[in-house]
Amino acid sequence: MRLLLAGFFVAATVLSASADAAQEYVALEQRLDAEQMHATGLDTLSSAQLALLNNLLSQDQGAAVDAAVADRTAQAGLREKRPPAEALSASVQGDVRAWSRGDTVLLDNGQRWRVIDGNLYLGKPVSNPKVTIAPGFLGAWYMEMEGQAPRVKVQRVD
Repeated sequence: MRLLLAGFFVAATVLSASADAAQEYVALEQRLDAEQMHATGLDTLSSAQLALLNNLLSQDQGAAVDAAVADRTAQAGLREKRPPAEALSASVQGDVRAWSRGDTVLLDNGQRWRVIDGNLYLGKPVSNPKVTIAPGFLGAWYMEMEGQAPRVKVQRVD
């Protein structure tokens, strides 16, 4: 129950930050009356100068809102989103006849991957086979040899 309430609190915090971001900038002419415009000297600006000033202030407000959202996210204990993991293709160095749990596979790009689940057995050895290592569910990675159906679950060693 506590976790559920904590989740609602975090969501509410982030949503309120997003709502703040949705507020539009209000131009100076709409915020200040004629006396305030005269007292600040803004009434002496041309319409192009006043439009530029409003544009600059609007951009500044947008940057401040973005910073506030990032700050609230950090305070709520949320991590920033990572880019999605992408599959990689490489060749295995040497001859391959079988993979089983615990085997380490050295790729031509220098990466090393350890088989942590599953196995593969080939009738005859294959030299420098091409493999694809693709992300799976909940951070898992799977390696599949080109032309072979079974894939094995792997984790990066280095």
